[in-house]
Amino acid sequence: MKKIIEMLLKEMDAEAQTTRNMLSRIPDDKYDWQPHPKSMTVRQLATHIAELPTWVTLALTTDELDFATSPYQPVKINHTTDLLDFFEKSLENGRSHLAEATDEQLEPRWVLRNGDQIYVDCTKGEMIRTSFSQIVHHRAQLGVFLRLLDIPIPGSYGPSADENGF
Repeated sequence: MKKIIEMLLKEMDAEAQTTRNMLSRIPDDKYDWQPHPKSMTVRQLATHIAELPTWVTLALTTDELDFATSPYQPVKINHTTDLLDFFEKSLENGRSHLAEATDEQLEPRWVLRNGDQIYVDCTKGEMIRTSFSQIVHHRAQLGVFLRLLDIPIPGSYGPSADENGF
């Protein structure tokens, strides 16, 4: 039975379209911009958003991610066309693994850690939902970045003020 998988695939597809629209708005000359020294750059934020669908695969094919033994190595992206290509590959990777999974494969534990420090300890299914939530969260951050750069933003769950002429 795959009722939960089917629900997750539907959500993944819907969020992918919204994410694609947001990522497509990034101008190539703004990748190094950041609104505050403690904030990520547009490049860091957009690349993280684009890679997050692969966390579905990670949750389904591993039992944990330990940053102490697998340091984070982001892909260096400088152009929006490359960013969108990277997102589509990440999406296909995560979606294909999810489509092949069963609801029962969502039940085992999955841990995100940095050595002894545990960040997340949940089921694989919960980790997949967390990765979706992270996409939405970081996509909202990107929307603020774009607004601060006076770049029109697309709607997420209905039209944006830019699309409605407000």
